[in-house]
Amino acid sequence: MTTPGLRERKKQRMYETLSETAIRLFLEKGYDAVPVAEIAAAAEISKPTLFRYFPTKEDLVFHRIADHEDEAARVVAEASDDVPPLVALRRDFLDGIERADPITGLSDHPAVLAFYDLLYGTPALVARMYAHLERSEEALAEALGGDLDARLAAGQIVAVRRVLAQENWRRVTGGEDVGVVRADAVAAAERAFDRLAAGLPQLA
Repeated sequence: MTTPGLRERKKQRMYETLSETAIRLFLEKGYDAVPVAEIAAAAEISKPTLFRYFPTKEDLVFHRIADHEDEAARVVAEASDDVPPLVALRRDFLDGIERADPITGLSDHPAVLAFYDLLYGTPALVARMYAHLERSEEALAEALGGDLDARLAAGQIVAVRRVLAQENWRRVTGGEDVGVVRADAVAAAERAFDRLAAGLPQLA
């Protein structure tokens, strides 16, 4: 793997700084109450410079979870030839549950809960989430072969992962103990992936 040069590292740090500055302000004041100009001022850059990094206000939030957009596709692409796609995806999701990865909805860290409250409680961000999920489906479909069958399968897989995570998040934010939710989450994930395997035997 090539080590990023100084210029690229500085650019990545700026992405992180701008995103984290914006999220902090959104959490303090509310998404709609914070104009882009205020974020630029807090980061000590001009508004046009901010837009060179993030073309839209929503991008500032989604940068934090951008790596997850093609996560399912990476899991499939990096699996060894003797591991079917659904087996690799099941293992990945169950590993995420075990680690209490926030993307599985199983983290009760206050900062994580605040971020997801912002994400799911802001209409503009909920609308943007659909585009995020569509790109996840497209990337996974390509990893599965790129044809219509692959696109149909990707839609089902991404939907299952989303519903499982949202159910976990709903219960955790409702005050249930993470340990209790985790045990149920494992059983729910196993059932869900069993059903995917039954309906998509070519991937299992």
